[in-house]
Amino acid sequence: MKALVYKGVEQMEFGDVPNAVPAASEHLIRIEAVGICGSDMHAYLGHDARRPAPLILGHEAAGVIVEGLRAGDRVTINPLVSCGQCPACVAGRENLCPDRQIISMPPREGAFAQFVSMPDRNLVVVPDHISFAKAALAEPLAVSWHAARLALEALHPAMPRRALVIGGGAIGLAAALALRAMEVEDVTIAEPNALRRTFLQQVENLKIADAAIGNFPLVIDAVGFAATRSVASAVADPGGVIAHVGLGEDTGGLDVRRMTLQEITFIGTYTYTARDFRETAEAIFDGRLGALDWAEERALAEGAQAFRDIRSGAVAAPKIILRPWA
Repeated sequence: MKALVYKGVEQMEFGDVPNAVPAASEHLIRIEAVGICGSDMHAYLGHDARRPAPLILGHEAAGVIVEGLRAGDRVTINPLVSCGQCPACVAGRENLCPDRQIISMPPREGAFAQFVSMPDRNLVVVPDHISFAKAALAEPLAVSWHAARLALEALHPAMPRRALVIGGGAIGLAAALALRAMEVEDVTIAEPNALRRTFLQQVENLKIADAAIGNFPLVIDAVGFAATRSVASAVADPGGVIAHVGLGEDTGGLDVRRMTLQEITFIGTYTYTARDFRETAEAIFDGRLGALDWAEERALAEGAQAFRDIRSGAVAAPKIILRPWA
């Protein structure tokens, strides 16, 4: 089969690789659409030791089951494979399973390929009226859905439901859409990149700013750099909530003294639960997350150039979707 393979820092190659072989109780899926994630970019830049080269990256995917009793089913893929038996899994917190795996990290190759193998429980059926490109957005949208849900659960009921999202990439945009689907009407996205800001102003009828102005009861940091954490801890209202979902860099930025004196809740959020993924998929299918027409589509064979374009800041769209069979 063909795949886009991460070969080393800023090196991606499209070519032949061994065919994906499904394990027992797994399905072989023909990939029809797969998104480029920020974590793929971190690996591409050599910033993610969990993803050593050579490796097939990609975990935001949708396609068609090609064999067995479910052959022909259109599915979107929950890439997080958990044990199903540990206390975290039993509690419905599969994202905290100590034995969790995710495609695009060893030992599981990713979905920048024509085929991938996944367990049955990781597949959600996609209705015929939903395109594969939209279905592939379930994974990044679920990341943001999970962050928005945890943040709102932590927000004191006396505080107004008003939010700032730092970063207008796919996760930031998805967080704003998730908040709106959860009936938070007043949501602002702070995005300093003028090219991306112009693009965002044309989609989904959202409030876009070049910087955070004022204070907010709820802040979602969808970037995760020291500078954005500094902004988050400065603009969160006393008694407010910061949900941190970005993985830009490891340390720095938080004003811990202010957060302590003002009783600001800080929540680290990672991926999603199986429930979050299913709820996100349903929200896509019934239109609660908007038109979802803001992704740019390219052939997987052009994936190396897509990574270079994202690296140079030349991509306005929050997401590039790659098509393995284009």
